[in-house]
Amino acid sequence: MKTRPAESPGLRLDIQGLRAVAVSLVVLGHAGVGGFGGGYVGVDVFFVMSGFLITSLLVRELATSDGLSIRRFYARRALRLLPASTLVVVATLAGSWLFLSRARFEEYAGDALSSAFYAVNLRLAAGGTDYLAEGSPPSPFQHFWSLAVEEQFYLLWPLLLLLSWRLARRRRGLLAVPLAVLCLLSFGLSVAVTEYAPSWAYFGSHTRFWELGAGALLALSAERLRSMSPRLAAPMTWTGLACIAVSAVLYGNDTPFPGYYALLPVLGSVLVLAGGCAPSQYGAQLLLSRRPLVWLGGLSYGWYLWHWPLLLIGPAALGRLPGTSSVRLALLLCAVALVLAWATLRLVENPVRFHTAFRGRPGRALRLGAGLSAGVALIAVTAYAFPPAIDSGRPAPSLREAMATAPDPQLRLRRLLETSPTSLPSNLAPPLPEIKSARSAVYRDGCHVAYDSTSTPPCEYGDPASDKVVVLFGDSHAAQWFPALNRLAGERGWKLVSLTKASCKVAEVTLRRLGGPYTACDTWRARAITRIAALRPDLVIVSSSDAGDPMYPEPDLVQQWTDGFRATYDALGASGAKVVALLDTPWPRSDAVDCAAMYSLRLDRCASRLPEAIRDPSRRTATTDGARLSGATLIDPTPWLCTSGGNCPVLVGNTVVYRDDSHVADAYAEAIAPVLGDRLTEVLGSG
Repeated sequence: MKTRPAESPGLRLDIQGLRAVAVSLVVLGHAGVGGFGGGYVGVDVFFVMSGFLITSLLVRELATSDGLSIRRFYARRALRLLPASTLVVVATLAGSWLFLSRARFEEYAGDALSSAFYAVNLRLAAGGTDYLAEGSPPSPFQHFWSLAVEEQFYLLWPLLLLLSWRLARRRRGLLAVPLAVLCLLSFGLSVAVTEYAPSWAYFGSHTRFWELGAGALLALSAERLRSMSPRLAAPMTWTGLACIAVSAVLYGNDTPFPGYYALLPVLGSVLVLAGGCAPSQYGAQLLLSRRPLVWLGGLSYGWYLWHWPLLLIGPAALGRLPGTSSVRLALLLCAVALVLAWATLRLVENPVRFHTAFRGRPGRALRLGAGLSAGVALIAVTAYAFPPAIDSGRPAPSLREAMATAPDPQLRLRRLLETSPTSLPSNLAPPLPEIKSARSAVYRDGCHVAYDSTSTPPCEYGDPASDKVVVLFGDSHAAQWFPALNRLAGERGWKLVSLTKASCKVAEVTLRRLGGPYTACDTWRARAITRIAALRPDLVIVSSSDAGDPMYPEPDLVQQWTDGFRATYDALGASGAKVVALLDTPWPRSDAVDCAAMYSLRLDRCASRLPEAIRDPSRRTATTDGARLSGATLIDPTPWLCTSGGNCPVLVGNTVVYRDDSHVADAYAEAIAPVLGDRLTEVLGSG
């Protein structure tokens, strides 16, 4: 991705063509073009190519001078990478300041800073473990993760290669042993970590080194491969291209990647590069060496850098809500990115890289690189200190105070919904940048169980000694009501037990997750129901999101879900508890906080409407039918979030309703606790 053909040993036009294929897969996948759900494998192709090309250069230097100049190596990297990446980071930061969510700008500035020092992959990996951040729009700097992985690899590999070269002076066959061991270890980590920490597996350098190492190992064998028979080399290259294409078409967001699945695109890349060492008249070079692909391959680095920020910032600059951009617009923005890549190559990359001032002077190149990185860091830190202001209007009634003092909380909430402000009030509570970072006790205490866990931790709130036991049971759309129930438990002397798990529906239906059955959910659900039965609670409040699909769908999906809900409600009712089935809340049009930050004086643009705000009407039907058949009480929270005319605002009083693209904000849930409390009082008082 980052080396021109002129640097590669024995100019390989097919490698330029392979670059074009790889970057096209990434761009088409990011643009949302159908059939390219696995376009992200283009990055894996780049990893292998990078390992092959850079190692080929290093081996050639070792062979001619019996040593390596680490100083010159990093000087070349600085000249090749930093001019373009610095330009893109600064431009992206400026675009984010102007057009993206002002509530998240400090986060973006942090991403820019970590991108400048090639550490953004670690930041993304750590952030990916936050379940509540999953629904948030990605960072415009996210694509820098792959560059960070490469540079972290090259902090280690030249030194390891030099050491191996000196230790294996007499037996060059041992040169590859240390790298082979490193690759096996990295691949093992990739497989293991993909299962229990997907974000660390995807963004982590320790789980990706083997892909660069595969290319490096191939480079160490290049001399032998050049004597390969064309009859073998030609089918190798076509087979390799087929492997890459198959993975790009068959993989998707549900594929547990990298892990074992990364083997296919990595193997494909190795086969194309290996077969190309012995060029054949009928090999894939016929395709890859075509002038259009070679030209596009020369722009691959710049196109990769520019396309992602344009895909995120472009629609916002055009007034589109987050997540509402069309594929046609995305492709148009990618075309603009290609033009920017061409201009960057001609006006920035090549003039700096081939300037005579740096010829034979690695110290100057290193100082330039350090200066560029320091400059970006200074700009990012300054931007962090001076984020864009979020415009606001007149003060609005305090939602919490209005609900706490209202004789009829439901009536008061209805009136506040009808008079919802169209501008963020100056007394917004909490401030917009604090909404996403807010974490109720179930998250802070580790009580919201992660995907792979099946434990049911003893999470008790309110009055632990109380005889009045209330249980909250479900997924994150049940946990969103914890602030309200925790407040009620404190006021009414309940013992509140929270049992929630990430994306685990309450219905006895096996869900699909990462392409396979979500068995951890089934196990956890059964254990939670057993624990609830032992608690013998007075009341069980059950809720879950309408998202998610069955692993084994039946012809009548509504009936399948109905039976699943009824089975759970019946099992809970057998404990003697009264069961309340709380329907899923209406969903906003996009991330509510980001939208409110972008359109702080035009909040009507962010509001959703019924019935479109209902994620899955058939799931609501199944929930309703299951509750009716089992005798559970059904509560529909829609009137707490939408007007009678079907408008669902993102702001009520002085409080934002949602924290992201589906979950109710903690402050809003706590503020409307009196409404929920009145309904629960009716349930507990009946019978």
